[in-house]
Amino acid sequence: MLKKIISVIVGYAIFVVSSLALFQLSGQNAHAEATLNFQLITLVYGAFFSFLSGLVVQLIAKPKNLYLNYILAFILAGFATFSLFKAEGNHWTQLMAIVIFAPTSILGGLYYLRSKK
Repeated sequence: MLKKIISVIVGYAIFVVSSLALFQLSGQNAHAEATLNFQLITLVYGAFFSFLSGLVVQLIAKPKNLYLNYILAFILAGFATFSLFKAEGNHWTQLMAIVIFAPTSILGGLYYLRSKK
């Protein structure tokens, strides 16, 4: 059970730390308007790390289903939804997290499970 909890925490940490690093290193405010190019970079970057986070959940916990990936996706979307309603400014990052990054974390787990067959 502890392994499962740790896997979700590590998966979430991968996504959050990579997101914070992108905005910190770029100097872009996550809640401000961004150029289309930066939004596209964020889309690819975020999708990569959310896929990786879903993969890591499977690597650590080794479940035979996507249950933990659904939990991770729910957490990602949940915090993004909370931020959507509480944060001021533009909400493009939260919408990407809800619509793209959360489901992509499930795809990371699915990829792992399919590659093991």
